[in-house]
Amino acid sequence: MTSENLPVVVIAGRPNVGKSTLFNRLVGRRQAIVSDMPGVTRDRKEGEALLRGRRVRLIDTAGLEEAAPDTLYGRMRASSESAVAMADLVLFCIDARSGITPADAHFASWLRRQNRPVLLIANKAEGQAGTNAALEAYSLGLGTPLALSAEHGEGIADLMGEIAERLPPAEKQRRREAPKVDAEGEEEERPAGPLRLAIIGRPNAGKSTLLNCLLGEERMITGPEAGLTRDSITVTLHDDQGEIRLVDTAGMRKRARVEEHLERMSVSASIEALKMAEVVVLVIDATLGVHEQDLQIGRLIEREGRACVIALNKWDAVEDRNATKKAILDRLEISLAQVRGIPVVTFSALTGAGVHRLLPAVREVYEIWNSRVSTGELNRWFEDALERHQPPLVDGRRLKLRYMTQVKARPPTFLLFGTRAEQLPDSYKRYLVNGLRETFHMPGVPVRVQLRGTKNPYAEK
Repeated sequence: MTSENLPVVVIAGRPNVGKSTLFNRLVGRRQAIVSDMPGVTRDRKEGEALLRGRRVRLIDTAGLEEAAPDTLYGRMRASSESAVAMADLVLFCIDARSGITPADAHFASWLRRQNRPVLLIANKAEGQAGTNAALEAYSLGLGTPLALSAEHGEGIADLMGEIAERLPPAEKQRRREAPKVDAEGEEEERPAGPLRLAIIGRPNAGKSTLLNCLLGEERMITGPEAGLTRDSITVTLHDDQGEIRLVDTAGMRKRARVEEHLERMSVSASIEALKMAEVVVLVIDATLGVHEQDLQIGRLIEREGRACVIALNKWDAVEDRNATKKAILDRLEISLAQVRGIPVVTFSALTGAGVHRLLPAVREVYEIWNSRVSTGELNRWFEDALERHQPPLVDGRRLKLRYMTQVKARPPTFLLFGTRAEQLPDSYKRYLVNGLRETFHMPGVPVRVQLRGTKNPYAEK
């Protein structure tokens, strides 16, 4: 059963009542960023949870606050209201230690008008005193409050049982075979399941606007303010070639400028999303050109062995497009030589112009990232490469390189055998990598060459 067919459970409430802590507790891992600072969650965070044998689609929302629609908090509230509208069950959270606030009463009244099943949660109700304080929540008119402590795990088992009982009957859910998830990293066969795509870049490059444009809806909070996205948000996108698991991430600034604990957690979540992705879209503000931080992110993508597409956003605001594109391509050719030939797509996420070219480029680089070369074809090329440029002398003796084989894809990785092959200089290794990339059409993806020397049986042990 895909996540779209699972029953939807939405966690709602005013800021700082412990919604994200409860979300993490129910999904069974630290998936959402948690902080004592109010208003950390801005975009809807989704995850799957297994509750008493029932698998559900759990959604953590931004805090409900009264604000004008055109403000940041107004946009956050609209996103939360959209989640409530599609819920099969709403978990309305209050802070038992703070008691019932006017905001709690206001949004409880609003929830009663939404015609959605609601389970009232009195969070932070540690111990007997907290349980007694939770009784005050009867005044909200949402039924019997369930007292618990998400931080300490108290009452979570009872909550899971209550959720399972209030969900629609399982037989009414549309059933489909669950996609198989691949083992990370070393697999030989291409895994079944959705393509994992991460959107990475500096703050205010337009990553969330791009995701909204691809989805065709206002899924992410966007605006002129930099750094709106704080957590990595995963959504599912379908195109004519299948399913894509798309992750929008927080902007990544220079490490020296990252000072706040919250921003450090956001950057860590972005890096984790990059490591879990198969293809990474590096979004660059075309009006600003390629920044050194963009190159640092690009080098990180290469080190992690991920396929990459460069996305030049805000292309509609560029005046001299030919000169701008040439300058950017020249900079990439020099500074990201290890992924030479990386695909570059220009578009405007705000207007949608050119965005249709992005996913075909992603699919193409994904195919290259998965490509394999037969051993026979590879060694015919290898013999020609040795004739054109012999291996260098090391300690006065020429290295004897014998043959190559591809040990895996994702990214393409080759193993080179020969006498003292482990002493091969980096310059000759780059020569081989560039030849592999050019001959077997592997532009824009990392190419690995590993070395294995043969042991001398007469060497002293």
